[in-house]
Amino acid sequence: MWKGEKSVMIKVCKFGGTSMADGTNLLRVKAILDSDEARRYVVVSAPGKRFGGDIKITDLLYETAKDVRETGRTGEAFEKVKDRFRGIVRELNLDFDIETLLLGTEGEILRENSEDFAASRGEYLSGRVMAALLGIPFIDARAVVKFDAAGKLDGERTFSLLREALKGKPRAVVAGFYGEDYRGKVKTFSRGGSDISGAIVARAAGADLYENWTDVSGFLACDPRIVPSPARITALSYKELRELSYMGADVLHSESIFPVREADIPIRIKNTFRPEDEGTDILPTSKYRFTGRTVTGIAGKKNFTVIFIEKSLMNAEIGFTHKVLGVLFKHNISFEHMPSGIDTMSFVIDSEQLKNGVLEEICEDIKAAVSPNNLRIYDDIALIAVVGHGMSRNVGTSARLFGAIAGAGINVRMIDQGSSELNIIVGVDNENYERTLKAVYDEFFTEA
Repeated sequence: MWKGEKSVMIKVCKFGGTSMADGTNLLRVKAILDSDEARRYVVVSAPGKRFGGDIKITDLLYETAKDVRETGRTGEAFEKVKDRFRGIVRELNLDFDIETLLLGTEGEILRENSEDFAASRGEYLSGRVMAALLGIPFIDARAVVKFDAAGKLDGERTFSLLREALKGKPRAVVAGFYGEDYRGKVKTFSRGGSDISGAIVARAAGADLYENWTDVSGFLACDPRIVPSPARITALSYKELRELSYMGADVLHSESIFPVREADIPIRIKNTFRPEDEGTDILPTSKYRFTGRTVTGIAGKKNFTVIFIEKSLMNAEIGFTHKVLGVLFKHNISFEHMPSGIDTMSFVIDSEQLKNGVLEEICEDIKAAVSPNNLRIYDDIALIAVVGHGMSRNVGTSARLFGAIAGAGINVRMIDQGSSELNIIVGVDNENYERTLKAVYDEFFTEA
């Protein structure tokens, strides 16, 4: 567990869409920021859902972009966006000219006629309102977050521009989710990218802690939709976060650790609606301490396809793997795992990539490239990752894992263990996914 909280002087706080959904929630955010003078820099998302059936502002803006593209007008979706922001300002009783800002934004959306630009306006407007509420400067991410010609974050330039923009500003609000590409056009991160924006600001500000505020009190050890009231994870490492986020634990965007990793900045997940809850610390190696648990968390995904290749003396055939990978490259296919044996090789691929005849084409190309003795397809496979630094410290972890699965009467279709011994991934039929998660959770988290 990280022990440096008392010395924290700069905290960067990112607030998610639920935290920004209405005026009442913005006042919660203000109270959180006002309660700790170390909370200096704020990154905001676009307003999210206020209730079941509500529509996120970002989704309305994507619809707005479609309306502009097809009709040349912003349409009904943008009217809803304007109503939401008018309502927020009204609920805050804020002396802020939202009408002029909305009118200008609408004109820009029409002129730009860009999906990325339209989508970014949720964070932009949210940031403007939050800065007015707090009475502190607003920094437009377009001016300080830069992407290169390949569409990747230009880290060196971005950190330099942000450091300069923050200089002399004890506090500031920065819009999340977007920046500017090499052509001078607005470009967004992938959905959930405000988490990345927050980490970028934390790195540029030299923060002691990056707080990510959302609507849950940290990471849970398993999906609560499958396992009722799973244990909360008090602390995990960057590496554990990557494994769990990749396999479906979506509290935090998995790419958000990269801007802060080299600077050894810890991340803390906190709940805007229960700020007193401890949350979860995500720690760099230098600050991580073993928690004592064998398994930190369990996560998974459904709907994978396995391409199984068998050929005698495969290991002696120079370039065999290269040829198969060349087929996947030709079809622009990425794979998740590649379990192998002396004469066998399997590729685990997200089934979504293999629709519309792509799988059949790949199989034919593999046969032509390497002439396998056997090529089989297994579909409807679910992957479950069991993750934890404690797995390598405890004898018999694998035996417990597979004993629990066998005890539930479930057949394991695939096994893949990382060389770091941080995780074991098992493949089961989709229909056994929930039962497997429950069995594994009970084995490692339920007291006898």
